[in-house]
Amino acid sequence: MKPIVAITAGDINGVGYEILLKGLEDSHILEICKPIIYGNAKIAKQHAALLTDEVKQLQFNIISDAASAAEGKVNLITCYPDDTPLQIGVSTPEAGKASLASLERASQDLKAGKVQALVTAPINKENIQSEQFRFSGHTEYLTKQFAQGNDSLMMMVSDCMRIALVCNHVPLRKVPEMITEERILNKLHTLEQTLKDDFTIEKPRIAVLALNPHAGDNGLIGTEEQEIIRPTVLKAVEEGLCVFGPYSADGFFGAGRYVHFDAVLAMYHDQGLIPFKSLDMNGVNFTAGLNIIRTSPDHGTAYDLAGKNKANPTSFRHALYMAIDLWRTREENKELRKNPLEIVEITSNHKRPDFPLPTA
Repeated sequence: MKPIVAITAGDINGVGYEILLKGLEDSHILEICKPIIYGNAKIAKQHAALLTDEVKQLQFNIISDAASAAEGKVNLITCYPDDTPLQIGVSTPEAGKASLASLERASQDLKAGKVQALVTAPINKENIQSEQFRFSGHTEYLTKQFAQGNDSLMMMVSDCMRIALVCNHVPLRKVPEMITEERILNKLHTLEQTLKDDFTIEKPRIAVLALNPHAGDNGLIGTEEQEIIRPTVLKAVEEGLCVFGPYSADGFFGAGRYVHFDAVLAMYHDQGLIPFKSLDMNGVNFTAGLNIIRTSPDHGTAYDLAGKNKANPTSFRHALYMAIDLWRTREENKELRKNPLEIVEITSNHKRPDFPLPTA
């Protein structure tokens, strides 16, 4: 079975269409999944006209229902009108409405079980704001839709590192008040679970970063490490997690200590994403803790590159491949857990059966 993967086109004036059209040039993708673009064919073709000859020749299979997705084709569901104004490189209210329309339609199909995974192209977090969208980004919106009241986890994933965040898209001044034992512990449990279930790591090693410079220098320049983070790490260890820290972020990354861990839990956005993107700008944004699979390229709308045939589709392509891999892993896990061995209680009344001893 091939998964049907929903791909939202994101902001129509950014690089979203360019990276997904370039990414879907890879014929191998059509062999391992059924992709559906949630957007508009006319606008997609306007972007394609600015790209390579190969992209210009890309044909769309226009469908009205995800169940009609065809194999070996780039399927497309229309989510907003043909006359939606295109102003490449500019943030507009119409682009925000189009972004939301794509996201809402894809979310509906995810809830209905018509698609198996979601890959989101970048949105503009400002122009998408409306009565229907009061969130600081995709992660927060999808958490409301698919976390079933639980805590989600924003992760950045590449070949060299996995970074998770305690605080996502929040002002820096609000970070200290959000550093609580409950929040850190919830994030650690979600991180450990996804490392086991989605990345098949039996006993994951997790590093926790400090909040303050030099991990607070024993309270000299901050007490969060002594009062909150370190005790929470110890509590996580008591609960069976393999957790270490807190580490001072500069020394941790400067000395390359991240290579000794399966994942790193950073306290806030830039603390984790600056070193991550410095090492690899083609990573994947993965939202753990949801009851669906969602990945995304690890960059924004890049208005300055839009329409110039300069956007790099590598991160998008990685996000698409990762979504497919995650689906396969979860399907394999379901199969393995389908018929567990019956657990038989052994008591003194049970006699060991007599088996013949092997002969020489």
